[in-house]
This record gives sequence, C-alpha cells and structure tokens, in this order.
Amino acid sequence: MDQNNKKRLKLEDLPDLLTVREVSELLRVSPLTIKRWGKRGKLPAIRINSRGDRRYKKEAVLWLLGMQSKEE
Repeated sequence: MDQNNKKRLKLEDLPDLLTVREVSELLRVSPLTIKRWGKRGKLPAIRINSRGDRRYKKEAVLWLLGMQSKEE
C-alpha cells in the first residue's frame, strides 16, 4: 500500500548531493531542523547557485546515521 502516493527514499537510489527535503525525509525530521544542524556544524551544507540553495553530501548523512565512516 502506497501512502499518499509518496515514493520512499532508498539509500542506493540517492544522488551524491541531497536537498534539504530529501535529507529531512530520510532522517524524519523537519527541514528547519536540517538547516539548524547545518548552522551548528552537525551536518554541513554545500551552498550552490546564486540563491544559496543547500545540498548535503550523502556520505555526511550516512555518517550521521552511523552507517558509514566519515572520510576526510
């Protein structure tokens, strides 16, 4: 059964750079929480384009979940 026709995010299908919405859905927290974590350094954002849209490295999200070691 597909609730509200929403597609579930699968880790293997995710691109290397994720949007605020993708990360918030994956971690099941609000987009505002993701932005706050970026400001605190918990989940650093990459700013793209002239609007300053945020993107997050998939590796950083996986590290936050404890699923992958962080590579510097």
